[in-house]
Amino acid sequence: MKRTLTRVVAALAIATGTLAAMAPAQAQTSSYTQTRYPVVLVHGLFGFDSLAGSLDYWYKIPQALRAGGAQVYVAKVSAANSTEVRGEQLLTQVREILAISGAKKVNLIGHSHGGPTTRYVAGVAPELVASVTSIGGVNRGSAVADALLKIAPDGSPLNGALAGTVDSTLVALIEKLAGQPSLPRDSGAALLSLSTAGSAKFNQRFPAGVPASGCGDGEHAVKGVRYYSWGGNRPLTNVLDISDALLGATSLLFKGEPNDGLVAACSMNLGKVIRTDYRMNHLDEVNQVLGLVSLFETNPVEVYRQHANRLKNAGL
Repeated sequence: MKRTLTRVVAALAIATGTLAAMAPAQAQTSSYTQTRYPVVLVHGLFGFDSLAGSLDYWYKIPQALRAGGAQVYVAKVSAANSTEVRGEQLLTQVREILAISGAKKVNLIGHSHGGPTTRYVAGVAPELVASVTSIGGVNRGSAVADALLKIAPDGSPLNGALAGTVDSTLVALIEKLAGQPSLPRDSGAALLSLSTAGSAKFNQRFPAGVPASGCGDGEHAVKGVRYYSWGGNRPLTNVLDISDALLGATSLLFKGEPNDGLVAACSMNLGKVIRTDYRMNHLDEVNQVLGLVSLFETNPVEVYRQHANRLKNAGL
């Protein structure tokens, strides 16, 4: 029952951390992923590190990067809050990580809402950031957030009631199962940040790496920070994955536009676009659920290893 509950919670998440500020503990088997600066993984909405000790969000990813020589830290930010609030929390942790590691900068890798969250830190403190990588990032908003705001507009009594319920039930449950201390919760603010309108407002303040128009690349380097992005465009990838049904349903809101079930492929674009057509859905992008991903695509863990090697070769 407990395991089923944790899987359901994971399937409901738009994206899913913890400053477990963990220095590499695994034995190094090569230097393939040995970046110059530490790697910091940043989760998205409804985030967690590990649910009930059985379901890690970044499933097998930190271990694989550490085995190749990378220093990896997993950030802990609010499971549900605005990009700015989460960004300030991340900024504090980045400074702590730099103090612990002795490094001068970090490589930030954010999934879903973690994408804009990392962009915030790069925007306010570029001197602390070597690179930002947005994976399935909500950089121009999500049709899912827009649809929810149509049902419960921002500032309406219904929006407030629903947000309060989500915060006191789902978010509280995630925190309890993850065994992590409570952080400020505001699902209403999170939803607004992930909407098209909220993202456009954020992009006016933090435009670095965002494509000027269309579905192309953005600037690759701004104020010394390199920007990268990648993601998937297949909502349904593994018949055994219980989250696929939910993502298949939400993908219909995109009206035929390529998407991963929660974010349109073009919305993912930031800086140098590696690919946004991986045979992956939104949870596959972090090797979820429990590694049940497509058998006909490069394994997500290997994609992370390849990207760490890309950062290494770029001197980052």
